[in-house]
Amino acid sequence: MPLRVKCPTCKKPVEMGTAWFPFCSERCQSIDLGRWANEEYRIPAVDQTPESGDEAGGAGGDAGDEEQEGGTQG
Repeated sequence: MPLRVKCPTCKKPVEMGTAWFPFCSERCQSIDLGRWANEEYRIPAVDQTPESGDEAGGAGGDAGDEEQEGGTQG
């Protein structure tokens, strides 16, 4: 028994192995592509700023450098 899913665009049943799977037709596939191109779909992202990553890494590196400098100078 072939796998059946609903077309993401029009919700009609579609069997796996059809030419446009998981879409029911080229039209539905094109509609979906157009929605991506128009940025109607969005993938949520975690807010990661480069500064926060650099501060964590830089602080550890800076502290190590200061300790080494202080030890050699004093």
